[in-house]
Amino acid sequence: MSDAPDAPTEIDKHLPENRPPVPEPAAETIDVRRGMFRADGTGDTSGYGGLVRAIQLPGASQRPYGGWFDAAADQLERVLPDFGDAIEKVVVDRDELTLFVRRERLTQVMQALRDDPTLRFEMCMGVSGAHYPHETGRELHAVYPLMSVTHNRRIRVEVVCSDEDPHIPSVTSVYPGNDWHEREAWDFFGIVFDGHPALTRIEMPDDWPGHPQRKDYPLGGIPVEYKGAQIPPPDERRAYS
Repeated sequence: MSDAPDAPTEIDKHLPENRPPVPEPAAETIDVRRGMFRADGTGDTSGYGGLVRAIQLPGASQRPYGGWFDAAADQLERVLPDFGDAIEKVVVDRDELTLFVRRERLTQVMQALRDDPTLRFEMCMGVSGAHYPHETGRELHAVYPLMSVTHNRRIRVEVVCSDEDPHIPSVTSVYPGNDWHEREAWDFFGIVFDGHPALTRIEMPDDWPGHPQRKDYPLGGIPVEYKGAQIPPPDERRAYS
């Protein structure tokens, strides 16, 4: 009986501890955040008034991405002949693979990710919104986490649009379960999902002005007309010592 260790299997090569190191992508600083909750002056009672943090977005990663990320990117490139036009950039950050997809190609890319047997990302876990006011022309982001039950893998798809043209195609034709998730992203961020079967608010009243999770939405002072009350802005609320 030999004491020599078994040769690594194909699965072993993809385990996090066996992957070759992947350099962190260069980050782009788009803003500097001061404090925690955007309150100025003495109204900040959080204790984080002196916090200063750079807001950074990761840049494109260079090959090799590491592990199965390269095989997935290669396969997607094979099934999408115009891969370079559809995929804006690939980012590997914190052991996650994110495909930045041009919005006009979103449904085509999603269809390929779902249906190709080698990729087989059958599940879309929803869509989350993000708002970066200082990223001019790319202020609104829609982020789709995808999961392959077949291969036990996860990736993310991200699409950007501007405040002036906040339109992204709906993916409900590919992932019908995204119906309510897209309604929530529209409600809170103002992203218009073209082709959605019934894009209406899902949390706020139908006549609510604005989209509450955008960075330019005030934290207080919004008249809550249906209750006859008003939420004071942070610098007018009671401070505790």
